[in-house]
Amino acid sequence: MRGRFILAVFSTIIEEVALAIIVLVGLPELGINIPVAVLIVLMIAWAAIAIFSYRAGSSALKRQPLVGLGTMVGVRGTVVKPLKPEGLIKVGGELWRAKSTGVDIDSGAKIVVIGQDGRILLVRLSIE
Repeated sequence: MRGRFILAVFSTIIEEVALAIIVLVGLPELGINIPVAVLIVLMIAWAAIAIFSYRAGSSALKRQPLVGLGTMVGVRGTVVKPLKPEGLIKVGGELWRAKSTGVDIDSGAKIVVIGQDGRILLVRLSIE
């Protein structure tokens, strides 16, 4: 994890230097002059984007993927689109197509995964 952080900082510095060279050397060669204040704003914006993408990427890499029937059975979730009998559920921050094995289930209801039919999860209303 530390190596990835060092690589992210190093690559951001290289990108910032490249941006400064383009604005201060390359564009004036083409007759385009950008004030230094604009360059500073561009560099701050570029750094902000780099920080945001690093944090978003790091959190995505830390999450455990929910894949395969073995890891899904028994997992609890919430109905996003009513299951009449098929709809959408949210399990572990991911949206899945699901089918109710019993009665229709309304949005916001808590469910538990009991099986899988191809790429559709089979669920029932959670008793909790």
